[in-house]
Amino acid sequence: MKKRSLLGKSYQVLADALGHFNSDDGYAVASHVALSSLMALFPFLIFVAAFSGFLGLNSVAQSASDLIFDVWPEQVAGPVSGEINAVLTQPRGDLLTFGVVVTLWFSSNGVEAMRIGLNRAYRVKDTRSWFFCRTQSLFAVLIGTVVLMVSTFLIVFGPLAWEWAVHLAPVMEQFSYKANIVRYGITSFLLLFALLAAHMYLPAGRRRLLEVLPGIVLTMILWIIAGTTFGAYLARWANYVTLYAGLAGIMTAIIFMYLTAVIFILGGEFNAALMRVRRVNKRVEAGPCHNGED
Repeated sequence: MKKRSLLGKSYQVLADALGHFNSDDGYAVASHVALSSLMALFPFLIFVAAFSGFLGLNSVAQSASDLIFDVWPEQVAGPVSGEINAVLTQPRGDLLTFGVVVTLWFSSNGVEAMRIGLNRAYRVKDTRSWFFCRTQSLFAVLIGTVVLMVSTFLIVFGPLAWEWAVHLAPVMEQFSYKANIVRYGITSFLLLFALLAAHMYLPAGRRRLLEVLPGIVLTMILWIIAGTTFGAYLARWANYVTLYAGLAGIMTAIIFMYLTAVIFILGGEFNAALMRVRRVNKRVEAGPCHNGED
């Protein structure tokens, strides 16, 4: 009975999540999130380049770009990263100028698109002021810049620091493998933290950590599966050049971003469905007690 009940509840949650994803125009919203995120990617990395240049860390922006595209399928990342690298090679010392303010603004549009998707997923209406939401998005871009720079430091400069430490204390060499695990573990934690912040603070209302964690774990697992599968598909069967000619590179990036956006919204739908099913089950279980039948 318990096993059947667990399967029944799992089916109930998944059916609710997928049903609401469809009724909430999830595919259309995912398209908006994907296109907005891709359009925000260039301004965001330009802002990272300007900010790192202001701090005297001119090589960080290039390393940060490589870090982002390392998790993309090679066939998707190649064309886009090439264009972004061409942009980032231009000297940028204009951190406080109007141009970088514009890039910061356009970067925040990607955050606003994710907010819309999560508001739909959690079935809430955002009554907060436009000024508050946009300020929150701008602040999220700034935090994302710092997080990306820290991640870049851990991935790129971490090994150099470790080699220096081993040189000073050779006995530490036996822990090199564990040091790599810690370094990549911290980077994964930063991604997890970003998803947690998005689910807890971008949409209207308040949710507890344990309420958003299941959908976030599902999102990360599905992202890994989707990236691996899409990369294998592009390498073996897909030939977008015959369909999109010179736009093939950017179209593969849009399709990949669309897949990741669908999964991102599904994570929110899964959390909302899980919370709803829990509330319904609690009312059912508490029913006899409230009716005096227990």
